[in-house]
Amino acid sequence: MSEPVVADAPERGRFEIAVEGEVVGFTEYRRRAKRLAFVHTEIDPAHSGRGLANALIGAALDAARSEGAEVLPFCPFVRDFIEAHNEYLDLVPEAQRQRFRLG
Repeated sequence: MSEPVVADAPERGRFEIAVEGEVVGFTEYRRRAKRLAFVHTEIDPAHSGRGLANALIGAALDAARSEGAEVLPFCPFVRDFIEAHNEYLDLVPEAQRQRFRLG
């Protein structure tokens, strides 16, 4: 089995994760200037339990960091991922962290 591939699909407002060329999950976002508000994450149940959601969110947050974007984790999965991986906490503006129960 090939490694999963994560790609931004801005025309659909989401990052997608594909396995062997098939999109099996996504994390949806709303973009405003240099801010990404993540609102929903979904992985095909047939592919659950393989760490794909973690790989997807990690790659999406890495992409946000590389473009200098701030992150608002409205999606509970993204919020929980950031809470568990403090190296991404700096992406959430300090003034917004209490709103998301972070930091």
